[in-house]
Amino acid sequence: MGEKAGGPRVAALVGPYLSGKTTLLEALLFAADAIHRRGTQKDHTTVGDSAPEARARQMSTEINPAHATYLGDRWFFLDCPGSVELATEAQTALLAADVAVVVCEAVPDRVLALSPLLKFLDDRQIPHMIFVNKIDQTSARVSEVLAALQSISARPLVLRQVPLPGPDGTISGYVDLVSERAYRYQPGAASDLVKLPDEMAAAEQESRASLVEKLADFDDKLLEQLLEDIQPSKDDIYNQLTQDVRRDLIVPVFLGAALLDHGVRRLWKALRHETPAAATSAERLGIGHADGTIAQVIKTYNPPHAGKLSLVRVWRGAVTEGMSFNGVRVAGVVCLQGAVAEKLPGGAGAGEIAALVRLDGVATGTVLAAGPPPTLPRVAPPDPVFGLAIAAEKRNDEVKLTGAIQKLIEEDPTLSLEQNAELQELALWGQGDIHLQIALDRLRHKFNLAVQARRPQIPYRETIRKGTAIHSRFKRQSGGHGQFADIQIEIKPLPRGGGFAFVDAVVGGAIPRNYIPAVEEGVREYLRHGPCGCPVVDVAVKLVTGQFHAVDSSDQAFKTAARQAMSEAMPKCEPVLLEPIHRVEISVPNAFTSRVQRIVSARRGHILGYDAKPEWTGWDVVATDLPLAEMHDLIIELRSATLGTGTFTHRFDRLQELIGKLAEKVLATRTGEAAQ
Repeated sequence: MGEKAGGPRVAALVGPYLSGKTTLLEALLFAADAIHRRGTQKDHTTVGDSAPEARARQMSTEINPAHATYLGDRWFFLDCPGSVELATEAQTALLAADVAVVVCEAVPDRVLALSPLLKFLDDRQIPHMIFVNKIDQTSARVSEVLAALQSISARPLVLRQVPLPGPDGTISGYVDLVSERAYRYQPGAASDLVKLPDEMAAAEQESRASLVEKLADFDDKLLEQLLEDIQPSKDDIYNQLTQDVRRDLIVPVFLGAALLDHGVRRLWKALRHETPAAATSAERLGIGHADGTIAQVIKTYNPPHAGKLSLVRVWRGAVTEGMSFNGVRVAGVVCLQGAVAEKLPGGAGAGEIAALVRLDGVATGTVLAAGPPPTLPRVAPPDPVFGLAIAAEKRNDEVKLTGAIQKLIEEDPTLSLEQNAELQELALWGQGDIHLQIALDRLRHKFNLAVQARRPQIPYRETIRKGTAIHSRFKRQSGGHGQFADIQIEIKPLPRGGGFAFVDAVVGGAIPRNYIPAVEEGVREYLRHGPCGCPVVDVAVKLVTGQFHAVDSSDQAFKTAARQAMSEAMPKCEPVLLEPIHRVEISVPNAFTSRVQRIVSARRGHILGYDAKPEWTGWDVVATDLPLAEMHDLIIELRSATLGTGTFTHRFDRLQELIGKLAEKVLATRTGEAAQ
């Protein structure tokens, strides 16, 4: 048996939405006597998912920390959200873990959804094991599930168990491929040892041989024994398994049903023996053996009616109340069991997960150190792909709204806030509709802020197709000094991207030099809202000549004359609407590339080309041009068509003419909004 690592260790539970991670956490805690009864998401009694927005959706919406002591070992769990829209939260937790338990359903057709997660683990060499959950509900063969998983894993998968069939065709237990013992599941208790059925002997031997062959790829001694037809001892196999899992050379695969408590204690056994120590994980991250405390903030919470909590993984030393990091004093140290906080008078030691109280100004990802902090891996927030324009339902809450959203961004850095002065709009951006709806629910529950949300406006522009010349005179007499300005201007279109140009062509002092800037200012003021109601671009205006009055002329008169001239001339220049076009790069498994083409075409997009995605086996990057107006819910349709795997990046590319019924619809909408 491999030597067991000592000290506190951390396991992250990750996997797709509805795979059963929170249920597995309950089962693990119950098996370790950390809780007296198992809760359910349906009854809102689980340790994790205690927030209102999580319970309303029956899904994890943020990292749920928990802890247990199992057979004398101290364990910390990070139950991670499974929604692809919250993937960054899970990735941050994985960087703080010693091992990841990847939870998935026994459905081969859904396995592809795990591809980005397994690549993240493989690229960062994070030891992980797979728990195939809900094995009682599947009609698929384990071999089919394993083959599907292997197709997306860069590491060889090692099946550790084969299912034991029951009398009614269901799975009633398992055969351990190393010990070659058969076990029958018992609800809420350890499995019973039973005789290995004779009819399973051949299949068990075949599966065990495959396991040993994969281990032999990493051990010369095992390879020699196989070549000499010598059966390796069970201890040798266990030792090699332990070494290979800790070094992230292989990925063991376990079977079970968390809801029924099946396979949970076998998983506990694997975690105890095969998870590396915290010190080993620290070395993997580049943390040396120097003295002094090193910890990293992996999550920020702002509980309602309570102070800020910074969830940290302590890598070296200890964190105690009263210590200072980055100029901020630790007001307290607590251990979290879901939402329940327990004060730790002695602080938190190396390897442990703890929450630091009121560490104001310290953001998620920050490294806390007694001396100069080392550089530790962080997950960069992905580019936003979905936005909503928001406004407080009560006008008195508008000032409060911005501050509350900043608190949300502190908890979840994948949110961002955009204030658009032109559109007079406040937009909240994130990773999808569910992501933003969770944020709006948090505003309501945590800050008592009711918010209205709608689709963001598109920043349309307009330009002209032909030029014209116009003469404009502004004259007003109202007793005393009057107002007088006379100008002649020429307007012409510029090439796309030309912006705005103002040309002063006045000669002979027809207009004094000090009035000319006022003419330009009047022109610019008009161009903020052209004939179509949008900012005007790609236009040149030439001031040709004019007249002035020694007494009645003024800056204001010439500005007014310029606005008057533009308002008369621009409708004659064939104004046309321009819409923003974005260059969009869509990343998907190549099995879904043809679906992307249909999605893009239906959104008035143009496919520019296809390329293999660098360092992603079996993935494509589809380069496209798409109107911004067609991109609002693109991420929703894309994920729906690709098992949640598709994503995209985008940037503004150009403005393009919009004509016909689409332009008429935009203008009608803008006219209606302006009339309100």
